[in-house]
Amino acid sequence: MQPTLSFEQAPPISVPYRFFLTAPLFGAAAGLILAWLGPAAFESRWAPGALAMTHLIVVDFMLQVMCGSLLQFVAVVAGANIWRPRLVASVVHPLITAGAVFLASAFLLEQQLLFLAAALAFATALGLFLAVMALALVRTPARGMSIYVLRVAVFGLLVTVVLGVTLAATLGLHESLQSVWSLLTLINVHVAWGLGGWALMLVIGVSYLVVPMFQLTPAYPLWLTRALPAGLFLVLCLWSLQLLPGTEQAQAWQSGVVLAGMLLAAAYAATTLWLQARRRRRQADVTLVFWRGAMLALLALAASWLLFTLMPRLGEHARAPLWLGVLALPGVFLSVIEGMLYKIMPFLNWLHLQRQGGTVTTQPNMKQMIPERAMRAQMRLHFAALALLLAAVIWPALALPAGLAFAASCIWLEWNLVGAARLYARYRDRIRAGLIGNAGSAGEN
Repeated sequence: MQPTLSFEQAPPISVPYRFFLTAPLFGAAAGLILAWLGPAAFESRWAPGALAMTHLIVVDFMLQVMCGSLLQFVAVVAGANIWRPRLVASVVHPLITAGAVFLASAFLLEQQLLFLAAALAFATALGLFLAVMALALVRTPARGMSIYVLRVAVFGLLVTVVLGVTLAATLGLHESLQSVWSLLTLINVHVAWGLGGWALMLVIGVSYLVVPMFQLTPAYPLWLTRALPAGLFLVLCLWSLQLLPGTEQAQAWQSGVVLAGMLLAAAYAATTLWLQARRRRRQADVTLVFWRGAMLALLALAASWLLFTLMPRLGEHARAPLWLGVLALPGVFLSVIEGMLYKIMPFLNWLHLQRQGGTVTTQPNMKQMIPERAMRAQMRLHFAALALLLAAVIWPALALPAGLAFAASCIWLEWNLVGAARLYARYRDRIRAGLIGNAGSAGEN
């Protein structure tokens, strides 16, 4: 049973928009860093450039959009009262932005003080965000699997933040964790919760509602909606057992845990593609194609991991984790995010113009908020950039065109989103002017 949508609970449009309009700029920055560093960025997952680019994408592209979306989604879907959303956004947004800049700069410049600044910024921003989200999700009377999975995703973000802040503070203080945990173990658990417990869990929870609603597909099978998040959460808990003393080298059971996680992710991707194939509307819009690309990338990610496991010499190559990372970040998560932005922003424009009295003046429909041609062109560039990034992992000499293509894709996305925001502002001003004019005429009569 799907939760009832509460559009009257939606926060001011400036709350999600500040996150949405900032995020692509940091994707562009990551692409330019790749173009600048060239093949050196693909030496290994531990290369300073690779770490800087990864965190620009994860923290200041993905996290920005996901936080902005949650502030909107929880209010509308869960009918929850978000505590002072404008204030929360005005604190969380600049601190996340600053923290991402500090962290990327810390990796590139190898400055300990910047790691500490990043840890402080993220702890403050995400501590506030998590407190507000947890309070809203606990108090909401809404029920349903989407609400349940959102709660799990918020918990996943909490674990990710605690581990990430611990890592940043450790690097900043230049202290060793060997007495309790190895640094590599902590990183592995941090990455698993960040990508599986937070990002993928949030995508799963949102998809239970938006895939049937926006893409006109049948609903996800009830057994899958229950088993998938529970199974993924169990996998993450088992994976975290390596933090216990004496379990770091238990390679066999760790591989089994990862296999279970990959099978769950592949089952989710395959089910989503199956539902999309049964959709009622045959014409494919941009959002649908982005989602299909993301699900195919998720299947490729699971298949690649299995191949690397079966062929250890290939899996032990220094660039194997980079291949998986490209499939996961630009391939899966950015594809979903960009596709949803093209659906969310036109809808928010329409919703807020209606709430302001949109009958005073003619306004564009949702399909006119962002030109279809511009969205499709940007989408093609995104997937071309993804192909180039994957090719650059194999042939690092392609780092320059791959970085430039990815940066251009993000800049084009920013241009399209800014255009939608400007269109909203223009029609909002017309509505207000019309209301004032009508009020003035009524006063004269």
